[in-house]
Amino acid sequence: MLEALTNVDGVALRRWASGCVDGLTDRCDDINRVNVFPVADSDTGTNLLYTMRAAAEGAFSAAVDAPVGEVAAALARGAVSGARGNSGVILSQVLRGIAEVARNGRLDADTVRGALNEAAVLATEAISIPVEGTIVTVLRHAAATADACPAGTDLAGVVRAAASGAVEALEHTPSQLAELGRAGVVDAGGLGLVVILDALVGVVTGVTPDRTDLALTPGPHEVGEAGAAPAASPPPAPCPDDPGAQDYEVMFLLAGSDEALVGELRLRLDALGDSVIIVGDGSGSWSVHVHCLDPGAAVEAGLAAGRVHGIRISCFALDAIRSGGVAGAATPVPGRRCILAVVSGDGAADLFAAEGAEILRADEPVTPERLLTAIRGLGCSEVLVLPNGALPAQELVTVGVAARDDNRSVLLLPTSSMVQGLAALAVHDDTRAAVDDGFAMSEAAASTRWGSVRVAAERSLTLMGTCEAGDGLGMIGHEVVVIAADAAEAGRRLLDQVLGVGGELVTLLLGVHAPDELGDLLADHVARNHPGVEVLVYPGGQDVDLLQVGVE
Repeated sequence: MLEALTNVDGVALRRWASGCVDGLTDRCDDINRVNVFPVADSDTGTNLLYTMRAAAEGAFSAAVDAPVGEVAAALARGAVSGARGNSGVILSQVLRGIAEVARNGRLDADTVRGALNEAAVLATEAISIPVEGTIVTVLRHAAATADACPAGTDLAGVVRAAASGAVEALEHTPSQLAELGRAGVVDAGGLGLVVILDALVGVVTGVTPDRTDLALTPGPHEVGEAGAAPAASPPPAPCPDDPGAQDYEVMFLLAGSDEALVGELRLRLDALGDSVIIVGDGSGSWSVHVHCLDPGAAVEAGLAAGRVHGIRISCFALDAIRSGGVAGAATPVPGRRCILAVVSGDGAADLFAAEGAEILRADEPVTPERLLTAIRGLGCSEVLVLPNGALPAQELVTVGVAARDDNRSVLLLPTSSMVQGLAALAVHDDTRAAVDDGFAMSEAAASTRWGSVRVAAERSLTLMGTCEAGDGLGMIGHEVVVIAADAAEAGRRLLDQVLGVGGELVTLLLGVHAPDELGDLLADHVARNHPGVEVLVYPGGQDVDLLQVGVE
């Protein structure tokens, strides 16, 4: 057996970086498999591996005989610039903690303790809302366990204690974080940290711990067990907002900034989303991470703080589709055609169902995963989808690509509203070829001019000027074209505009909050002012639009 090291020099630090890459490569699938927090996107192992590879490349870019401080600094810079995901950003701070301490030229038993403590402090400070049961909890407990070693403990004893402390904390993560407890798994980032600390044990002692018996899916008695948290960990903190409410992960590098500007950036990102992590490499560069609904606003916030580069934006829903992480499909029946309509409101659902359409309710948010699952759940070899404005075009294209296979063809028709969907459904003919049927339905939708009436919730500025709370708003597409004193007047003026260029049939789809008399008032207005135009009034029951108007 090799004699244990008493200190880690630049050469040993490079060996550790390589060992981390090898260990993460071996356990990548295991780590991805238990990844449920903050987003169950099965990429924590991949992100840690990518980050560690970037760190190792940085370390090997230093001179062969470079001192440990120089190699550690290069390791940290590489990790910060190449960090991927929450876990990768936190890993970069573990390496930065080592770099901060290694400046004195030594990494021995005492300074490794200091490095782990510094890493824990940096990682905790980087997160706007720390959550217990994550990689940071495991890191803090590992540092505390190493720090508790008796005076005179050699380097091998310290790193073994750190790794054992990490395992102890990891096994308790399901009792600290509800998402882990429900899934019955340990924290994925914490598991990655165990791999990294075990690699350090391997470099120092020559023997890497065997963790084949480490339970990644604890038994029921370990999940949610009262009092199960490690003694060195504080009580669990409240969880942040549900990460599922955010659609995008935004990461970028920031230069030309300072601590004050970075502090302001953190506040702006906290207001935009959650899972905000901002870390520095100690050399004037920061890595920024946030989950949010508006990736453009996150990037703009970065531009206000300094020079932004290396921007990476991921959509969780589209990533899930691309990775096949959406529920399975029914077996398509050859030659069977289905129409799938996205609708909001009981009345609208009844209307579309009466015409033979399958329904996906939009009363709760329609995500790409929900739409894809609905398509795959139809036992049809030909599916025509009426999205009715529920998703943007790019997401619809991605859903269509994911839904098609050798046994199922999918056409997503350009319906931007339910009234356009009704017009398309009216000309549906399943005796035609699917592509011809889809073309006819698309043409019917495109020839239907549509608008809507809403009530302004607050004072705001529109293209037509300023509206006050309670004003009636007439909209064509997504633009306000009428501001009136009430909804009825807004509806009359909107109808005059859309009928100003002609029309033979008006469809009025009344929302759940529409006054009982609104449909009759607007039908009478059309009869008096636009003779010869037929009006059909239906109870739609949609929540957002007081009224949808379609003109053919």
